[in-house]
Amino acid sequence: MASPEATTAINMFRAAKAELQSLTTVDECRIWYEGFTAQFDVPEDTVVEQVGAGGVAAEWISVPGASDEKVVIYLHGGGYIVGSTRTHRVPMAYLSRASGARVLVLNFRLAPEHPFPAAIEDSIAAYRWLLSEGILPSNIVIGGDSAGGGLTLATLVALRYMGDPLPAAGISHSGWCDLANTGETFVTKAEEDPFVDKEMLDNMAAAYLGDRNRTTPLASPYYADLKGLPPLLMQVGGAEVMLDDSIRTAERAKEAGVDVTLKVWDGMPHIWQVFANFLPEAQQAIEECGEFIKKHTN
Repeated sequence: MASPEATTAINMFRAAKAELQSLTTVDECRIWYEGFTAQFDVPEDTVVEQVGAGGVAAEWISVPGASDEKVVIYLHGGGYIVGSTRTHRVPMAYLSRASGARVLVLNFRLAPEHPFPAAIEDSIAAYRWLLSEGILPSNIVIGGDSAGGGLTLATLVALRYMGDPLPAAGISHSGWCDLANTGETFVTKAEEDPFVDKEMLDNMAAAYLGDRNRTTPLASPYYADLKGLPPLLMQVGGAEVMLDDSIRTAERAKEAGVDVTLKVWDGMPHIWQVFANFLPEAQQAIEECGEFIKKHTN
């Protein structure tokens, strides 16, 4: 049974969707998302440090006691067109505490100014930069939410294809893995999802991919060859239209021999982890990620 705080989070998302629908430009949407996430208080002991990660603007987010040698590269959500390191400081502070790792959040380039494959080029560059800094692949986990969850899997596929040493594991929160948006839950969960709908994602996919095929594997990892990937933790809300993205991609990964843990959180909306400063289910999901990270790193 969902907590009372979950009702608050869902109502916040419903109000947020109404606000978003009144906006007409990408810049307006970016400013709105910065404001929406700014209402959440970052834990007082959080340390934030700007850094250039292989030419990619990024932030180190950590709490006292986090290991310098263990790193989570985090790829923020926002449909490849909105979002930043600032929008994800709160859940990343919680993730640093849960995992005992520093979190490197990337400001990867955004569409439509920088369409595919800019985002994946930036994630690869940041990963290779970490290796050049002496961080062992066995102590790196790549994770992300929504578009960043799909980008996480796409990055792992690209690294495997290019022969780079793979990180220890990958984490996807409500990952957008099929930019063709073919899952049945776009219909069956349409009334239940308080925030995301197919029209929204179709517009974002068009901004990111332009005329490219939406089944391009490095944009839509659901269609990629997933064999050889490291262990994956995929969390998804039971009340979101993108539920099938995680379920179907997890199934394909398992068929390819990947060690996949799929967790469907009943009653939770898309990227509920963003509400970590007041939502128990968000805190519990992040704790689960922390245990997964500890299990698969040295």
